[in-house]
Amino acid sequence: MEPDLFYILGNKVRRDLLSHLTCMECYFSLLSSKVSVSSTAVAKHLKIMEREGVLQSYEKEERFIGPTKKYYKISIAKSYVFTLTPEMFWYKGLDLGDAELRDFEISLSGLDTEPSTLKEMITDFIKANKELEKVLEAFKTIESYRSSLMRKIKEAYLKEIGDMTQLAILHYLLLNGRATVEELSDKLNLKEREVREKISEMARYVPVKVINNNTVVLDEKQILRGEGNEED
Repeated sequence: MEPDLFYILGNKVRRDLLSHLTCMECYFSLLSSKVSVSSTAVAKHLKIMEREGVLQSYEKEERFIGPTKKYYKISIAKSYVFTLTPEMFWYKGLDLGDAELRDFEISLSGLDTEPSTLKEMITDFIKANKELEKVLEAFKTIESYRSSLMRKIKEAYLKEIGDMTQLAILHYLLLNGRATVEELSDKLNLKEREVREKISEMARYVPVKVINNNTVVLDEKQILRGEGNEED
């Protein structure tokens, strides 16, 4: 059955848990430390998401001596698009997979902005639907591509730098564009001083800057020019 994503995403704690799990697969106690609710509440939310088919749990032995831990990972790969206006409510789930990059041609010039008859209105609505399908296919393709790239970025960052907190900051900035130090402090459950220290360390490897001593952004101009921050 299709998971009830509207129900799942309607709760902030569940959204926060999913956000952490997109950065890395986590065991229960680590997830509990990342959100400001009790471990009992976390267990309840995880159970709900596992029941809906959004999460999958598994046991994993630690690299060093210690008990086997129960880990969680996201078990779906989909994008959801929905529209809500006084005239329309619809939503559609798009299955993401391997991205086959290609160009898409969207043409809106053939749509009449002022159709005068009912037949013309219905005709143009159907034409608009066909163009929308192209948009959704393009959206599905780029999201599949971004998901694949994010997986490779995480693997490369952990292999080359090995700092999970820095990776979490990079992950958040890539997805959201920018964040305040306070937002990152709340999201990572760290003191603001610790967030600033991690950003300073991260800047040795990735062009990142703090604007007005508060807003953290990736230096996109420097990145797109191909200028890295790798140490000599």
